Amino acid sequence: MSSRGRMAGLSLIEMMIAMVIGLVMMLGVVQIFIASRTASQLSEGVARTQENARFALDFLQRDLRMAGHFGCVNDQAHVVKGNASIGYRIAGVVSGSGVPLDFSVPIQGYEAGATTPTSSLTIGTTWQAAIAAPASITGLNPAPSPGSDIVVLRFFHPDGVPISTLTSSATQSTVGISSEGAQRLAAGVTGGPTVFGVADCNRADVFTGTLSGTTVTANATDLSNYAANNAVTMLYRAEAVVYYVASNGTEPALYRARAGSNGAYGAGEELVEGIESMQLLYGLDSQTDISRAAPPTGNIVEQQTANAVSTATTAAAVAQWRRVGLVQVGLLARSPQQASAESPKDAGNYLGVLGTTIVPPATDDKRYRASYEVSVALRNRLFGN
Repeated sequence: MSSRGRMAGLSLIEMMIAMVIGLVMMLGVVQIFIASRTASQLSEGVARTQENARFALDFLQRDLRMAGHFGCVNDQAHVVKGNASIGYRIAGVVSGSGVPLDFSVPIQGYEAGATTPTSSLTIGTTWQAAIAAPASITGLNPAPSPGSDIVVLRFFHPDGVPISTLTSSATQSTVGISSEGAQRLAAGVTGGPTVFGVADCNRADVFTGTLSGTTVTANATDLSNYAANNAVTMLYRAEAVVYYVASNGTEPALYRARAGSNGAYGAGEELVEGIESMQLLYGLDSQTDISRAAPPTGNIVEQQTANAVSTATTAAAVAQWRRVGLVQVGLLARSPQQASAESPKDAGNYLGVLGTTIVPPATDDKRYRASYEVSVALRNRLFGN
């Protein structure tokens, strides 16, 4: 072969064809990568949203079921006994007033404006705050976010502690417990508990006090009606907690704040991020005025928003909230990051939370959103037990 033949290479046409084939193959690889990345982001967004909603519902269900727990006899049973067997020994608390330590109302809710069933919330617009919420709630830190309901729960913590010694007087009583019991009382409470309850199967007393070592000092509380070292008299941590939705600075989240002996809620504790709105409906007992002559039936006949139950701060409000035996919880949860999700375009596909329609934002933020609902029976309120 001539030297010119041996030196011949690709022609310009051959090179262009090779480049086109290479570009087509590269485009396919890029498309596969983009599709895989989008699917991965969506899958992660779905998983994170489901996980956050499950944790949030677990927190809420656990404490909702405890509402009204006053030892081995619940608050309704004490009311039916009709002998004033619950002693509320906390100064300055008026029954029905809505203050944090009003244990005469074990469950109390506040409805966000324009969130009743058949109404709608448009994401990205201005939502309305909870109606008739007291200053103790509007002043929470961080502040509650508009467009979300709020619920206050009051009960004795399930981990009761046997009383080993008891010294009583009209002005102050001291309760001795074991070191293990002291650890159980203080578990999970920053700075230690300051609100307590003593109960047996006949009576209960709620009071403020201090825990030092293995001794609880009860402020202005006479506990002479109780006996130590028996199988029924127990000391409890009394819980008054509020659940609400607030912003942690970047994301909406479910918060819980606990009331202390000063009669105010402490700083909110972030429980789960990504909770955008919480909606609540309350199931009411068929007995409209629970008393000794008219005990609860355990038959839930209607469901109402918090405003429809009562917004009053009187004894009438106490009676209405006493009827609550079931709570429906609805959560709107979103992925913490963009998840390549597409907002529904058809109104028939919009999310709903307990009858409230969730309208997508005007500009798609690519967040994955889902609604979750659960019905929680207040075990201390059903069947008149």
